[in-house]
Amino acid sequence: MNTLLKYTYAGAIIIGASCMVSCDDFLDTNPDNRATIDNEKKVQNLLVGAYPDNDHIYVAELVSDNIDDYGEGNPETERFCEDTWAWKDEKEQDNESLESFWQSSLVSISAANEVLKAIEGMPESPVMQEAKGEALMCRAYNYFMLANMFCMPYNKAKNDSQLGLPYLTEPETLLNPTYERGNMTDLYNHIQADIEEGLPLVDGSYYTVPKYHFTKRAAYALATRFYLFTEQWEKAVETATLCLGDQPATMLRNWKAMSQMTQEFDAITNQYINADENSNLLLLTSYSTAGLFFGPYRFNSRYSHGNYLAEKEDILATQLWGNYTAFYVAPKVYTATNLDKSVFWKLPRIFEYTDPVAKIGYNRTVYPTLTTDETLLSRAEAYIMLKQYDKACEDMTMWMHAMTKSQVVLTPKIVNEFYNNAKYSYSDKDSIESQLKKHLNPAFAIDAEGSTQENMLQAVLTFRRTETMHMGLRWFDIKRYGIEIPRRVMNAKGVPEKKKGFLKKDDPRRALQLPNKVIEAGLEKNPR
Repeated sequence: MNTLLKYTYAGAIIIGASCMVSCDDFLDTNPDNRATIDNEKKVQNLLVGAYPDNDHIYVAELVSDNIDDYGEGNPETERFCEDTWAWKDEKEQDNESLESFWQSSLVSISAANEVLKAIEGMPESPVMQEAKGEALMCRAYNYFMLANMFCMPYNKAKNDSQLGLPYLTEPETLLNPTYERGNMTDLYNHIQADIEEGLPLVDGSYYTVPKYHFTKRAAYALATRFYLFTEQWEKAVETATLCLGDQPATMLRNWKAMSQMTQEFDAITNQYINADENSNLLLLTSYSTAGLFFGPYRFNSRYSHGNYLAEKEDILATQLWGNYTAFYVAPKVYTATNLDKSVFWKLPRIFEYTDPVAKIGYNRTVYPTLTTDETLLSRAEAYIMLKQYDKACEDMTMWMHAMTKSQVVLTPKIVNEFYNNAKYSYSDKDSIESQLKKHLNPAFAIDAEGSTQENMLQAVLTFRRTETMHMGLRWFDIKRYGIEIPRRVMNAKGVPEKKKGFLKKDDPRRALQLPNKVIEAGLEKNPR
């Protein structure tokens, strides 16, 4: 069977069967081996499979500028990390590999397509309209995430010539289908059509725990991210405002309350993913070791977000809110032999035993893939692109006051003074030293370096980097803004020693390579 087919149609069959099939007589079995989806309950059950079980987080963090190499002498690593960090095409597969992410996403898309097809033949009802909206948002979400991992960044001038992805809108029925990748224009047009059709329908009122499904707020948050990434600034502001409501400050993560909790890893991470937390709009579960990698463990610590990087660029550096002591919940710093990392406690490590006696099983985690905090900063960025700087400062101040104890009220003047006094990282071709700012090279037009707009963008990207630390979204911002990255090896003192590679603003490796099995099945691979 065609491998790409196995990752789509067959996956939906498995999900549908696991959700709904009972022990029927052999003669009553559907000839094509699928469960018949013929009532509202079955549709709702199948929709559970429209959310991926594998995530992008580990890979996206490794390929970003959030990770350094702490040297060949550090044994805490594996080939998967080494290749991913170096932007090499994937050779090793595990639960966090690109192959697993691809397969899980395509299975989710197949489940959404099965739901949409089934709804066509069922009587119209409010529940079915909500289910249709959810299925459309799930399909859009999965394709949007695939696009940001496996395609070059959105570029209006080049989208017609950049490779997209096949956009499947029907359940697969052919034995050996062939697919063309198409271009980025077609891919993003399909995603936007799904979002705009699904958004008025989605509600999620019939779920016991709505935060694990697309609610109206989650749908607005996805729309905001999509419009921001596709340079539709006015629409990004509009959907973000609908998501956040009239009192957005009350919708942000309550870091102050978290600072008053027991400061233990399990307590903080469980609160971070709490479904009752206003900021969490869509929670997903995945097979993942992210809780180990970004927790108080040595796991794969050769490649980590270390103290040098944190002190020079982000969470330990002096920023607009002050230094790291301003955070309500301060970053955790770990230093020991073969261990140098600074992290926020965010993602829990959950172990699922398959054999409790032998103590074997799977590492899992839960992560908020859409939040009000990110949506607020997306609105701030859109305001900056519209040159509405006062409004952007209001949003950034609101985020800053939620996460830190700072009482600073940002203004364009304060932002300009701070960033005009800061230096750029990698100011010449041989430099690997970190500074607060990165040169920005987006496909869209921005004002010159040192301008109010560029300084404001430096600020909001720093805020976004802090907000999304350990969540994989920094990689998407790197792609959007053409931020260049030197790969560097740190010495025994934890400072840069040598360069080991460089990712240019137009480097084709910004589109991560498709899984080998998908290429073998006939889908055109990304150029190298």
